[in-house]
Amino acid sequence: MFAKVTSGTVVGIDGFPVEVEVDLSAGLPSFDLVGLADTAVKEAKERVRSAIKNSGFTFPGHRIVINLAPAALRKEGSGFDLPIALGLLLAQGCFDAEAIGGGFIVGELALDGSIRPVRGVLSMALTARDSGLEFLMLPAGNYWEALAVQGIKLIPVGHLREAVAFLQTGKMPMVEIEAPMETAAAAYAEDFADVKGQETAKRALEIAAAGGHNVLLAGPPGSGKTMLARRLPSILPDLSREEALELTKIYSIAGLLPPGISLLRQRPFRSPHHTTTKAGLVGGGNYPRPGEVTLAHHGVLFLDEFPEFPREVLEVLRQPLEDGKVTIARTTLTLVYPSRFMLVAAMNPCPCGFYRDPLQACRCTPAQIQRYRARISGPLLDRIDFMVETPRLRYEEMAVPSPGEESKQIKARVTAARQRQEERFKGKGLYCNAQMGPKEIKEYCGLDQEGKRLMAAAVRSFGITARGYTRLLCVARTIADLADKEAIEPSHVAEALQYRATGILEG
Repeated sequence: MFAKVTSGTVVGIDGFPVEVEVDLSAGLPSFDLVGLADTAVKEAKERVRSAIKNSGFTFPGHRIVINLAPAALRKEGSGFDLPIALGLLLAQGCFDAEAIGGGFIVGELALDGSIRPVRGVLSMALTARDSGLEFLMLPAGNYWEALAVQGIKLIPVGHLREAVAFLQTGKMPMVEIEAPMETAAAAYAEDFADVKGQETAKRALEIAAAGGHNVLLAGPPGSGKTMLARRLPSILPDLSREEALELTKIYSIAGLLPPGISLLRQRPFRSPHHTTTKAGLVGGGNYPRPGEVTLAHHGVLFLDEFPEFPREVLEVLRQPLEDGKVTIARTTLTLVYPSRFMLVAAMNPCPCGFYRDPLQACRCTPAQIQRYRARISGPLLDRIDFMVETPRLRYEEMAVPSPGEESKQIKARVTAARQRQEERFKGKGLYCNAQMGPKEIKEYCGLDQEGKRLMAAAVRSFGITARGYTRLLCVARTIADLADKEAIEPSHVAEALQYRATGILEG
């Protein structure tokens, strides 16, 4: 007796169809599972056996062979429990093969037959739709997540008996599904109106948000570096549907998608501790999982106490910052995770934090300051567009009763600048100025004679590299976009140079 059920697995952030082939033959009772399965998949044998018996069905007393095809594709996770169980029941004639032939089945079984949510359902729903299947049978707990995919019928089930009943009768299961959480773009808890003073830093973050640039904030403890960084997502443009789908896929695979959410609408803000490992930052493990740079995709990665991160950990940021993706190679597979994020780093000017502070004396020696700053390599700093000093606030700035400019006002300007960039880059696969390559920079970042003179003087005076030069042009282009100017003017170049050559990392 032979049966076949369609399921799927996730590799990277994309789903791939998997055929669950079931063969019952004469011989001593046994249960073998083949097809390059990981430990969680192999353990399905015991979960499936108990779930079938405890749901009132007969577990076959035959020699059982389960093959997960294609055999060369690694399978991982507990989502194969339900398709294996239904394949065994189909092989015994519990329902017709036509009933399940157009379906994509995924779900984890508890020992009593109830069905638990699994990771990566959004990716598998997209795969099921693109494969031309009629319906997706999935755990009820994953229903709202899969609802974001249009063009495929969803069959949420809470128990193995409900899945079998649907395949026998064709009637939709009566499953209790939790009400969805709010999926509209919610207001952020933090607002730029709370920030007192630091006008230069706020202007820099507005430009960075408008162009997708990276920022380094340096200043004494308590000057507002973390406060500024946490409010950056509140001025970024709303996620497009394509961005929201991609981000939701990542969080579903990582197991971080809140229950009842169909699509993530807020841009992520990730702030890993400085004890984070290389694998934690960029992803990895025996079977690689997304790291912090991927979880910050389309959002902000905030690294507080920047020099306290081990240097070898910081160095792995260089490829994601340059390419917008992370490639993780293993002997059996190579995965590519997206990592298009804004890096915001914060640091003190010295180990004690009070170098050049007007009110508190610095206790560090020049050698200690030099070693502290040397933890950040030149190539990494070269990938940061803004280096902004956040000085100690004066009493007059802290005591101002009126709030500052609200995030929604800044966001309106940032969104308008991003829209200009989207029109400019239409059909090029680019979304903001920070993503421009040599061809786009040559086409859109031309300077007049005064602008060229300023840039030439800066390159000679500050030793700016070729990469630093192109990034300065990108920042100047963003400043021009915020000012609604077609051409880059000398004032835009001068402001870009101000953020690049502040000398905050020099003695």
